[in-house]
Amino acid sequence: MVKFSFVSALLLALVPSAIAQDAGGAAGGGVIGQLLFFVPLILIFYFLLIRPANQRQKKHREMIEALKKGDTVIMSGGVIGKVTRLEETELTLEVSDGVRVRVMRGMVADVKNAGTTAAND
Repeated sequence: MVKFSFVSALLLALVPSAIAQDAGGAAGGGVIGQLLFFVPLILIFYFLLIRPANQRQKKHREMIEALKKGDTVIMSGGVIGKVTRLEETELTLEVSDGVRVRVMRGMVADVKNAGTTAAND
């Protein structure tokens, strides 16, 4: 997925007007014409790209903060385990009887409640 920053969008906006100025005598709408074109474009980028990404990040952060001992989690690599210990940036998962793995807290992809079981439990 290609990410555009505000600066790159602004540069893309200025290039066509610079080319038109070089052509000499091209009728332009001025600043108001450019604003009428770019304000909706920026709004479209915001509502289609930036806002949904921010909402996903917020939801993921809340999910990670709500982790508790006994939760069954699915890691981004596909590992399924039960949380046995929580630290600030790490957690310990029991992936099998007696097999414990330390993982980074941010790599949790999904959380299942303690009442639900994984496929092989």
